[in-house]
Amino acid sequence: MLRRQFIKGVSGALLLPIGSYAFALTNSEASGERRLVVVFLRGAVDGLSVVVPYSDRNYYQMRQSIALANPGQDGGVIDLDGRFGLNPALAPLMPYWKGGQLAFVHATGSPDTTRSHFDAQDYMESGTPGRKATADGWMNRLVGALPVSGGLGDSPMRAVSVGAVLPRIMSGKATVSNIASGAAGTRPTVLDRPQVGNAFAQLYGSDDRMSRAYQEGQAAHREVMASMDSGDDSREQMAANNGAALPNGFADSARRLADLMRRDAHVQFAFMAVGGWDTHARQGNAKGQLATRLGQLGGGLDALAQGLGSELNNTTIVVMSEFGRTARENGNGGTDHGHGNVMWLLGGGVVGGRVHGDWPGLDNGALYEGRDLAVSTDFRSVLTQVLTRQLVLPESRVADVFPQMPGMPGKLAVMRA
Repeated sequence: MLRRQFIKGVSGALLLPIGSYAFALTNSEASGERRLVVVFLRGAVDGLSVVVPYSDRNYYQMRQSIALANPGQDGGVIDLDGRFGLNPALAPLMPYWKGGQLAFVHATGSPDTTRSHFDAQDYMESGTPGRKATADGWMNRLVGALPVSGGLGDSPMRAVSVGAVLPRIMSGKATVSNIASGAAGTRPTVLDRPQVGNAFAQLYGSDDRMSRAYQEGQAAHREVMASMDSGDDSREQMAANNGAALPNGFADSARRLADLMRRDAHVQFAFMAVGGWDTHARQGNAKGQLATRLGQLGGGLDALAQGLGSELNNTTIVVMSEFGRTARENGNGGTDHGHGNVMWLLGGGVVGGRVHGDWPGLDNGALYEGRDLAVSTDFRSVLTQVLTRQLVLPESRVADVFPQMPGMPGKLAVMRA
């Protein structure tokens, strides 16, 4: 096996072996470390069906077959504030709304107006809309910009991405650990066999870049294995699943991530991606394709929040998507690529129980290009408040994370000071 086939550099970052682990187990609940989890909905989720503007009469005129009914009606939305309602498939999240731990920011998005999934995701993950030459992702830059606190020291587990490959948002100079989603993320690897592990330890025993990457990867591997094996509840759950992923694959991965973060204080940043939101046809309303997927997503977010336990107070979960969908339904009972969308904030530091943002409305004159919800809040403004208020990133370092940010957000107040 060639060394470059086992460990490789990605845009200056080290892509560690999947299933890798590290260091001594630390009690995260005693650390007080503030954390960030980003859940990216790939495919452009329909924000107008997530947080429904049921008080806007044009909503029903433009969506005669896929609109969700008013609160109190059959299949109706769950009233949030008299203007907006939550898709009933997301009912498991209502306790967080009522408890002040869940908020939404409507009409958010990128200032770049591309309708390309690839480009829009790239711009949101790089944090530099309209600029393709950016080499790294904003979460990777955040790792470098935010000093380690709590006396924990640097660790290859400080930033974790759940999934098979290193995503754009995590690429860069800072070390990021990739963990496979589902049960595969905690299974022993071939390197756990003593003879194989010893052979690779000798092969990568020097101090060159490739060897250091291997050593950090194995350290991260040991940490996750130690974390996930430190309680009977995790072993019982894995045994009950017998290695099979639940129909709700996101909930399974979210639960495992929460378990890892609760047990290991080194994990400060995490990223997960969930696909399947490109609903061009047969979208449905309170029932159907989108409602089913939202139910799975809501259940997974609930599993993540519950799994974090008291650590949820130290953690902010951000849910975002590359762009929204058309205000009008199409001829196939679905929606096409749009512009403005909704961001979700769950957990510590959130000014919850509110739909934030400057709502532009769905009047024909207010729609972007006559077809989409307009963007009134730059997605980076929301993220900047999370970084400066929750993670206590100095305002002088914001430009290191978002170099093209037009300025600090003004009246937006989504996070507690």
